This record gives sequence, C-alpha cells and structure tokens, in this order.
Amino acid sequence: MPVQLELDDIQGTVLRNRPMPYFGAYLLFRIDDAKQARTLLRRLLPYVTSAADWDRPVEDAWINVVLTFEGLRRLGLSETILAEFPVEFRQGMAARKVFLGDVGASDPEHWDMPHGANGFHVGLLVMAASDELRQQKLAVGHEALAGLGGVKLVGRVDVGVPPNLREHFGFADGISRPYIEGQGGAPLPGQGEPAKAGEFVLGYVNELGVVATGPGPEALWRNGTYLAIRKIHQDVAAFRKYLRDNADSPAGQEFVAAKMMGRWRSGCPLALAPEADDPELGRDSRRNNDFAYYGEDPDGRRTPVGSHIRRVNPRDALKESLTDARLHRLLRRGSSYGPMLPEGVLEDDGQDRGIILALVNANPGRQFEFVQSQWINDGDFVSEGSRTDPIAGRRDHSADYAFPARPVRRRLAGLLDFAVTRGGEHVFLPGIGGLRWLAGGGDLQT
Repeated sequence: MPVQLELDDIQGTVLRNRPMPYFGAYLLFRIDDAKQARTLLRRLLPYVTSAADWDRPVEDAWINVVLTFEGLRRLGLSETILAEFPVEFRQGMAARKVFLGDVGASDPEHWDMPHGANGFHVGLLVMAASDELRQQKLAVGHEALAGLGGVKLVGRVDVGVPPNLREHFGFADGISRPYIEGQGGAPLPGQGEPAKAGEFVLGYVNELGVVATGPGPEALWRNGTYLAIRKIHQDVAAFRKYLRDNADSPAGQEFVAAKMMGRWRSGCPLALAPEADDPELGRDSRRNNDFAYYGEDPDGRRTPVGSHIRRVNPRDALKESLTDARLHRLLRRGSSYGPMLPEGVLEDDGQDRGIILALVNANPGRQFEFVQSQWINDGDFVSEGSRTDPIAGRRDHSADYAFPARPVRRRLAGLLDFAVTRGGEHVFLPGIGGLRWLAGGGDLQT
C-alpha cells in the first residue's frame, strides 16, 4: 500500500529544498517563562510552513520551529515524557563531544553558538528566496515576541549563498539527497530505492520495518523529527594553501580537491569523470548523482573510499559488509554563512565563515551520531584504519589521507582542521499538530 505522508502536518524544512539563491536565518531563544513561551508558539502557529506544497511552493519562503531538550523542560513537559526521549537528544551535543569528535579546536568551550546547556531552548528557522521575503518572515517572529519578556534572543546566524553560488571551499552544494517514500513526484537517477519515511518522520515505518515513534502522546510526536544542527567554521585560507602545497599546478590543485571531496568543485562526480571536470555534467541533476560504487569502483580508483562523499553516503559500497547503509541515511540541509574570502587570497582575513548544517533524522543515535563517529571520524568501515574524513574529520587520531594513483598510491600528509565545529545541538522539530499540542498546554506541568 502506498505511503501517504501527512504533508500538511509536517514542517516544511523536512522536504523543502532551499531556493537558489537563498537568504535565511537561525534565531535562537532562551525560555525564562513557560506561559510566555507557549504564547509565542500560539502566535507563530499560523505562520509555520508545512510541506504541503514542498515541490511547487506558493511562496518560496518559510518559518519552522524547533526545541531543545531543555526547551521542552522549560516549556513544562512532564519528566515522565522527557525521560522517554532519545539519550542523544536528552544529553545534547556538547555533552557528547568526545564521541562525536568535537575535541581540540572543535571543543564546545570554543563554540560561539548557544546550545541546549547554555541558553538555546527554542529556535526559528527562516529560509527565503530573497532578502525581502526573509525580512518579512523575520518581522513575523519579531511581532510574535512583542511583550514576551520571558523569551529572549540569545543567538542569530544569518545564512546566504556566496556570490559564486558555491559553499566556501568552492564546491557546488546540495546535490545528493535521498528520495523519501510518500513525498510525491519521482526519484532522480541515482537516488536509488526510496527511503522508508520513518527514517526521517515519526509515525511511519522505518528501514527496520517498525513504526518510528516518539515519547508521550502521539499528538506530541506524530509527523515530527529531529535535526542535528551543526555550525561549522571553514578555514578557507588553510584549505587553499594546503592544495597549493600539495600540487604543482592549478589543475593539480583541482585534482587534489576533487580526490578529497569525491566530486570536482562544479559538482561533477569523479565516478563519472575521473580525469577531468565536466561542469555541464555537474549542473545536470539527472546525471550528476547517477552512479554507484559496488562492482564499478570497489577499490576507489575513481572515487577514493575515504573521500568525503563516499564516507557520508557509501551508497552500495558496503553491500557485502555487515553494515546496512540504509539504516544510517541523513537528509542534509546545508546553508553558508559569512562573507566569501576573495578568490586567490591565501591569508585568513579574520572573518567567520562556514556552513550551518541541519541534518534530518528520526533516530539521532543510529543516523547522525553513527555517521559522525563511525564514518567521518573513523576509517575502519572502509579499511582505512584511523584515517578520518579529509575535509571534515578530526585530526587527533590521524592527519593523513591516501588514494589510488598512477604510478603509485598518493599520500597526503599533515591534514589541517579545515572544518571546525563552532556550535551544535540535537533539536526536536515537532509536527504542526505537535506544536499546537505544546502551545495549548497539552498535559504540561506549568
């Protein structure tokens, strides 16, 4: 029987692709008064965007609302219900820093974005196709806060695509994503078999064959999910200098960058163009993700087994292993922040720039945290030992990277912290009915 997603009850960011160009903001608030926080939710409810028209939006702009574990506690959710949430959500990312590899320069002591343990309780996620639309959505939030002194803004990160329409390291972004059962339309070539809806939305069957559920009454969790939010600072100057120091020409630098990422910077995959970039292929959504690894590139001669895209989405490469890659899929929403470092500049200008990731997953433990700890920060699953992701991995375990090349295997030594965590939290994204339940008091205690 076909899956029917209740799109009008699912918050839009779960399915909506960001527009291009995009203009957005993450607004983080502290709750000091539960009743005023519920008033805020009631005021926002008419403006919260659903996924009902996600593929052909009437308005290419949206507001969505998330809550941290501490936010739900401060809202008045009973301790009985709170205790049933996943342990990763209850503890929060800062407390799980060692497991997640947020050590050294990425340690939470260096974070500049609030998290659940130091003031972030409720968040507004705004995305729009123009700055005018963004300002309109921000005005909605500002009006909803009027007179509510018990809810205070503690952080804001504005996001927007750089002038070259790429993320700060220069790569085209947002190419690969799973196709979800029931979302409508047809999958693009390369998306493979539809992912079970319960991997990304509570209330539906997941890849284990069971209905993904949440804590407390169904009215709270149905059509909700979790986001793993990560603020990642990108050291663009260090990345550029590393490429320069490990290649003897501009073309060689592009080749090294592609071998680290698994795609040329145009978005063209090495799997389909291993020797030279093909920007036209990179722009073609019906071709740029249509490839596999098993049987076609098992030893990574085209796409290195330790490259970034092959780590975060192994596709069919683990077919003969004990790991079922379908249990660890993520729906990735990434947005750049900060000014672009001008082309050719090799010295850091002191400006903060990077990417905000919002990773949709119904099971934070076996989805985001598994991918982060086992695939990004460990190489055992691809017989790479302690080697980590060359773009985003921790460097205290290993700082080298190797890939097949002619006439001999190429090894890159002295990898740096190109991507450093500057904030992170597991947040709950309720369905719109769940927001209504929370706003109305449900069986809250205060």
